[in-house]
Amino acid sequence: ELRHRASPWQRNLGYPLAMLGLLALTGISVLIVCFHVLELLLDDAAMPRGMQDTSLGQASFSIFGSFGAALQVVLIFYLMVSSVVGFYSSPLFTRLLPERQDTPLTKIIGNCVSLLVLSSALPVFSRTLGITRFDLLGDFGRFNWLGNFYIVFLYNMGFAGLTTLCLVKRVSWAVQAELIRAFGED
Repeated sequence: ELRHRASPWQRNLGYPLAMLGLLALTGISVLIVCFHVLELLLDDAAMPRGMQDTSLGQASFSIFGSFGAALQVVLIFYLMVSSVVGFYSSPLFTRLLPERQDTPLTKIIGNCVSLLVLSSALPVFSRTLGITRFDLLGDFGRFNWLGNFYIVFLYNMGFAGLTTLCLVKRVSWAVQAELIRAFGED
C-alpha cells in the first residue's frame, strides 16, 4: 500500500538508490571482514585485543585516514540498524514490537532491555569483525575470548559466509521474480 502511494520519483529513483546503498554497505562490510580474515591468517597483531598505550588522536584507527574513519562510522551505524531490524524481524521477537498508543509497560521494558543488550554488544561485534580497532569508551579488548584465534576466525568466517549467502539469496530471488514477471510467466 505504501509503495502504491509513493510518487513516481520515489518508486523509480528513491527505492533503487536505497537498495543500491544497502547492497554497497553490505558488500563493503563483507569485504572488510574478508580482509580481516586474511589479516588474521597472516599476522597475529590483527587479533582484536586491547590497544597498548595508544591515546586518541595519536594513532590513526584506519588505513585510509579520515575517509576510512568516516566509512567505519557509517558501517557501524549500518550494523547497528541492521541488527535492530534483524532482531525485530526474527519470529521469536516480533511480539515485542511496540504498538502505537497500545504498548504495555512490560513490553516497553522488554524493548529497553533488548536495545540495551544490542547496543552493548555493538562495540565488541564491530571490533571482532575488524571493522574498527577503536575501543570506544570501554576496554573491550580485555575479553579473554578476543585473544582466541579460533573463536575470532570462526566468528568472522560465519559473518562473511552467512551475510554473503543472504545477500545472494535475496538479490537472486528478486532478480528471478522480476524476470518471471517481465516475461509474463506464472
